[in-house]
Amino acid sequence: MSLIPSLLGGRRTNVFDPFSLDVWDPFDGFFNSALALNLPSSARETWAFANARIDWKETPEAHVFKADLPGLKKEEVKVDVEEGRILQISGERSKEQEEKNDKWHRVERSSGKFLRRFRLPENAKMDQIKATMENGVLTVTVPKEEEKKPEVKAIEISG
Repeated sequence: MSLIPSLLGGRRTNVFDPFSLDVWDPFDGFFNSALALNLPSSARETWAFANARIDWKETPEAHVFKADLPGLKKEEVKVDVEEGRILQISGERSKEQEEKNDKWHRVERSSGKFLRRFRLPENAKMDQIKATMENGVLTVTVPKEEEKKPEVKAIEISG
């Protein structure tokens, strides 16, 4: 959670990470407030899934994004790269169909849409991004370009 909001009304997952971009949501925190207790359960369920959490780590070879998306199939998840080096991860979990004779005792699993966006750094190889989905975990790997070490040329001193 960010302590300092960005100038454009968005929020950063980490104030120290200039590449983290979350889509601004005017209702952020609303469903955790006392007012939310009066909302229908379907609205609370949709909101719970809308805030999918994603880990981003950097290794010497790549940037790796991991998202826990239990119960989703790879066809229900979309990974895009937009202009401006923006990685977008989105998807939707549909609500289970209710039958007339069903009697629900508890509904805790969330449903709804989610959308997360991240600005990739300059060293990202945009044409080599790969995504895999295994056991409900989406992994997006963005390879990094090798750092070009400055060439040092010795200058002979005359005299």
